[in-house]
Amino acid sequence: MIHIFLGTKAQLIKMAPIMRELQDRNIEYNFIFSGQHQNTINDLRNNFGVKEPNVILHSGKDINSIPAMLLWMIKIIYRSLIDRKRIWREDRDGIVLNHGDTFSTLLGTILGKLSGLSCGHIESGLRSYNLLHPFPEEITRLLVFKMTDHFFCPGEWAINNVASYNGIKIDSKGNTLYDSLQSILSLPLNPNLPIPSIKFGIVSIHRFENIFSKEKLEFIVNKTIEISAHTKLLFILHSPTEKRLKRYNLYKTLSTNSNIELRPRYDYKDFVTLIQASTFVVSDGGSNQEECFYLRKPCLLMREATERQEGINDNVVISNYNNDTITQFFDDLPNHKSDAPPQIKSPTQVIVNYLSSLTKHQ
Repeated sequence: MIHIFLGTKAQLIKMAPIMRELQDRNIEYNFIFSGQHQNTINDLRNNFGVKEPNVILHSGKDINSIPAMLLWMIKIIYRSLIDRKRIWREDRDGIVLNHGDTFSTLLGTILGKLSGLSCGHIESGLRSYNLLHPFPEEITRLLVFKMTDHFFCPGEWAINNVASYNGIKIDSKGNTLYDSLQSILSLPLNPNLPIPSIKFGIVSIHRFENIFSKEKLEFIVNKTIEISAHTKLLFILHSPTEKRLKRYNLYKTLSTNSNIELRPRYDYKDFVTLIQASTFVVSDGGSNQEECFYLRKPCLLMREATERQEGINDNVVISNYNNDTITQFFDDLPNHKSDAPPQIKSPTQVIVNYLSSLTKHQ
């Protein structure tokens, strides 16, 4: 049996094409939801036409801090060992698909191995080669690699990064986010989405290394103020970011600026629509880096390193928190608007074809 284990919005967005393709081919899968993120999950499922979870391991508040995540993981591992037969449907020969580099990725891999199942890792082989950037994702990936049996890597570079690990390497030729965007862009636009009538940029900051460092968050806020002097900005408020902005007395600086509009988090369709309409994106998110690459949008990454190749030396610039780099990005903004990327074969089709071959041999 195929088991799909996930728990965050980003994971669902990128796994949704695989889940939908399995449904379209009438290939049964067991959807296990860790509950790491709760908000907007049902909206995302509806956007992509994904079925309800078969198993929900946590239904409380979103798990955002590292201490809370560690406690949450311990509780779920304990409960899962007790309830193992129900969660895995007494399966002993199947494959557990885990995605990316979140705590849910690590949790699903651990639980799969404890249950004697093989583990597949979607979006495998990504590396920044810097243990602290991004943190804790780089460490999470290394731990997951050691327990993975089937590596679904988005390209030759990623395959080379896991060449030393035991297991089967499958080149999916790209990231499933490509398929997610194709699906979401086919949906009708939301007529009630407020889109500025003038040129604007988007700012989206949420990573641990940024929001839990007062120095870095102050730097980002100051740069946001500087950018707003010449461009209207939509600052997307992630809940943990909002809390830290208020704790560090930075929230008022943004909220009182007439050229900065604080916006709540949107569902995926609306957020993609805003990216399409924007002039540029300032973000610290790897998924935003990929989205901007596929949507051909200039992207400034507020990070020291990235584990992804999409857009580097093209439309994406890593700021390294360097004033000159940031200034140069905006001076060269027109040069970061490149042509559409070459059409790639659907990564989802590659992955599901492989999974289908596995189930036929069982």
